[in-house]
Amino acid sequence: MREAVHIAGTGGGAGPDLSELLGRVARGDQDAFAAVYDQICGPVLGLVRSVLRDPAQSEEVAQEVLVEVWRSAARFQPDKGSAMSWVMTFAHRRAVDRVRSAQASTDREHRAALLDHTPAFDEVTEQVEARLEHEQVRRCLRTLTELQRQSVTLAYYRGLTYREVAELLAQPLGTVKTRLRDGLIRLRDCLGVTA
Repeated sequence: MREAVHIAGTGGGAGPDLSELLGRVARGDQDAFAAVYDQICGPVLGLVRSVLRDPAQSEEVAQEVLVEVWRSAARFQPDKGSAMSWVMTFAHRRAVDRVRSAQASTDREHRAALLDHTPAFDEVTEQVEARLEHEQVRRCLRTLTELQRQSVTLAYYRGLTYREVAELLAQPLGTVKTRLRDGLIRLRDCLGVTA
């Protein structure tokens, strides 16, 4: 004749059930906690590992859950649900908290890394000043006559000589020199440059 095989935690019954054990744990019974531990450690670790996927973190969180069960066994209310559901709720919440904590930490590190790539204040200031100066020069160039603007642009922005500017614009060399001189004086006055 075969003997019946009972799997721990299935309610097949040789010892007290989990609810009764938690009641004893609430009164400080360490032997009862050892029995609770034997019944819940596998399911708790399995649930936590399914949420976290990291074996080391899963073991750490499972240990935290078991400590929480020891500390809060007195809060278990059998009329509100099964003891295993109560324990697994602890496990699930603790695992989700760990995931959220890890995500928050990653987000903080990401934001800190972005701040490290922000240009220094002086760089920003210099860029703004350079843009304002460029805009002011463009505005002042618009106040010149067409020949003055072309002469200044070709000589100072394209680096051509007076003779090359005169040939390109089909103007006498003296006229180009005069227009350049007059254009530069008007630019200086417009920009407020003092010699």
